[in-house]
Amino acid sequence: MLRQVFVVSLLALLSVITSTTRAGEFSVFRELDKQHPPGNVAVSANGRVFMSNHHFYGVDSRIVELNKDGSIVDYPDTEFNQHLNPVLGVVVDEQGILWMLETASAEGVGRLIGWDIQQNSLYKMITLKAPVLPENSFLNDLAVDRKHEAVYITDPAGGSNAGLIVVNLTTGSAKRVLDGSIYTRPEDVDTVINGNTLSIGGQPIRIGVDALTIDPANEWVYFGALSGEKLYRVHTQYLLDAKLSPNMLRSKVEFYANKPISDGITIDNGGNIYVTDIGNNAVGYIDTERQYHILHQDDDKFSWSDGFSTTADGKLLVTVNKLHQSPAVNNQQDKSDGRYYIIQFDALTDTTVGR
Repeated sequence: MLRQVFVVSLLALLSVITSTTRAGEFSVFRELDKQHPPGNVAVSANGRVFMSNHHFYGVDSRIVELNKDGSIVDYPDTEFNQHLNPVLGVVVDEQGILWMLETASAEGVGRLIGWDIQQNSLYKMITLKAPVLPENSFLNDLAVDRKHEAVYITDPAGGSNAGLIVVNLTTGSAKRVLDGSIYTRPEDVDTVINGNTLSIGGQPIRIGVDALTIDPANEWVYFGALSGEKLYRVHTQYLLDAKLSPNMLRSKVEFYANKPISDGITIDNGGNIYVTDIGNNAVGYIDTERQYHILHQDDDKFSWSDGFSTTADGKLLVTVNKLHQSPAVNNQQDKSDGRYYIIQFDALTDTTVGR
């Protein structure tokens, strides 16, 4: 009996040590330069890596593939890139479709583009425009739900009119929901990085709903404002219900947990929600008890971490683009050192591709 207790205790200790070790390690998956400042990253089931270049740095290339030999190439090719508006959100779903979220043009038209990376051909293209998109639309992030053939999109727009967009992949129709609600508007909180308050035009930034993710069961969509300390969730059945009134949908939204100022989230199979913690040069996670913890922290390697992608082998990738030093928020002066990263670390549990 004594031996059994000893063995159980030893296994428990080893489990704690392993957990601590996994949580304490990260590595640079790819270092990037001024030609490829990362926006978001997407990983396929067989390990192909795609990335959007962040247009805040003024680069022309929209989507690239990061090859295993270290090369970076326009995807699917340079000509296709040249016909795209800036792209931020990218996801490769479980069917091998790379979804690219194109921001709106000067004419107020954006697109959701699906590209079959196995056949190297266009899978689907859905146009988004008024009244789904307001004049100040800024299409940002997306979550793909192949169970219900839907895509959920964040649009922080001008802040007061921030909302979500629900796209029906079968019909190509789209609707704007939770527009201007307390769940999507920015909160009155400053983004302070290294002691400096981020501002545009002399005013502290206030950015609405920005990051979102969907759980592996395609039941809950989680989302929150960049300028906000609350994470919300809503069941997909309510987002998809065409008969639900705007007020009824608002009543279905749940406060889930407190979070830091953040630009991206994702989720693992155990229900841990990973959060980019831009105010602390860190990434963290919200556990299943709905408590937030810093997981990794480094003043350079997590200097404005942006978008996550989960892999098929239990790892997470996160882009780091030092966006607070970009020309777009510094009177068109680039204050970054031109060194950006994709960071890799182990998830706390198993992961599902497409998150």
